[in-house]
Amino acid sequence: MKRLQATLSAQDVRLAFAVSRFNERVTKALLEGALEAYARLGGNTDEAWVVWVPGSFELPLAAKRLARHPEVDGVVALGAVIRGETPHFEYVSAQAASGLMQAMLESEKPVAFGVLTTDTSEQAEARAGGKAGNKGAEALYSAVEMVQLLRVLERSSEKMAPRI
Repeated sequence: MKRLQATLSAQDVRLAFAVSRFNERVTKALLEGALEAYARLGGNTDEAWVVWVPGSFELPLAAKRLARHPEVDGVVALGAVIRGETPHFEYVSAQAASGLMQAMLESEKPVAFGVLTTDTSEQAEARAGGKAGNKGAEALYSAVEMVQLLRVLERSSEKMAPRI
C-alpha cells in the first residue's frame, strides 16, 4: 500500500482570502485567526491577497476569480451567516457552500470553507476566536493541507507516468 501524505507547512504556499463584510465583527476575527495560523505555518502574510466582498453570497465569485490567478495556490473563504426570522439564512448559506464547492472543482485549486452558519451572534463570536476556537484558522489549515496534498499527488503522478 502506498500512502501519500501532505505536510502542514505554508512555506511557499500562496493564498488568497475572500472575506465577507456582512457581520464584519465576526469575519474580521476569522481573518485575523487565519492570518495568524498562516504565519505560524511559515506563510508570508505580506504576500497574501485579501479581498472583501459585500456578503457570503458573493464569496463564490470572488473565490473563483482569485483561484484563476497563477500566483494563487488556494483560497480561504470567510463569512458568517446568522439565522434570522426569515428563510434568508437557508438560501444564503446553501448557495455560498454550493458556489464555493463549484469554484474549487472548476479551478482545481483548494477553496477552504470558512463560512460560519450559526443560530445566534453569540455562537458566531464563539467560533471566531472565542470559546469554540477560531474557524478561520481551521479553514486555513484545510487550505494549506490541500495545497500540499495536491503537490504530492502531482509529483506522484509524474513518477508513475509512462516514459516514451
